[in-house]
Amino acid sequence: MSTATLEPVAAHAARRSRPFAWVEQSLTLAWRNIVRIKQNPEALADVTFQPIIFLLLFLFVFGGAIANGGTWHDYLPYLLPGLLVQTVVFSTMGTGVGLNDDFAKGVFDRFRSLPIARVAPLIGAVLGDAVRYTLSIVILMTTGFILGFRFQNGVGNGLLACLVVLLFALSLCWIWVWLGLKLKTAQGVQGIAFLVMFPLTFGSNIFVQTGTLPGFLQSWVKINPVAHLVDVMRGLMLGGPVEKPLLITLAWMVGLIAVFAPLAIRAYRRRT
Repeated sequence: MSTATLEPVAAHAARRSRPFAWVEQSLTLAWRNIVRIKQNPEALADVTFQPIIFLLLFLFVFGGAIANGGTWHDYLPYLLPGLLVQTVVFSTMGTGVGLNDDFAKGVFDRFRSLPIARVAPLIGAVLGDAVRYTLSIVILMTTGFILGFRFQNGVGNGLLACLVVLLFALSLCWIWVWLGLKLKTAQGVQGIAFLVMFPLTFGSNIFVQTGTLPGFLQSWVKINPVAHLVDVMRGLMLGGPVEKPLLITLAWMVGLIAVFAPLAIRAYRRRT
């Protein structure tokens, strides 16, 4: 092999072996995903219009009945923290759907030829979708404030609640990253995601108090990670116990990353 041939190979290896080069590469690929959002704004429909529609529907259709004879004004403080969790949790499945679609279009074949860390495209996809989750939080909270919602436990704690739900979303999305790499079609990823999401969200304390549910459903709520996250949100935004549900939520976040991030990376290496 000639010296001229060896030089590009050496440069390629040097770029991949630089300490923490994967961080820079992941951020670059995250920016790619953000640019794609600008070029395809209709892809944001699930994190822009959907939160508003869900809030208005649940608030005005069910508010009077669920609030025990009260008005939708009485139901809004209870509903908004829980609905924020539901909206962001549903948004996470878009990460797996997008990855599956990129593989189908051969995008990752081009990534494989680049002098980048093999894990960078996955981390870049997750970080890029963090923008979608953040936008969903901002839009839903803005709508809630317009309708009269206010943080009752201080603005700082309210913002901390938004940060916690964002970090939970970044943990949960690794499940969909893994499924996006394992399943053959984006429709399959979306179908399985809905089968998982509905019991997690509607079978929780998002819309009603746990004590009003049947006994078997109360048992499910007690182990449901979404229910504990909702307790954290309400405790920080409205006041109430935070420490225990927060510790449980953090344990779930660590567990999700510890289990599904390695599975996703292994599936990615096998597929590429």
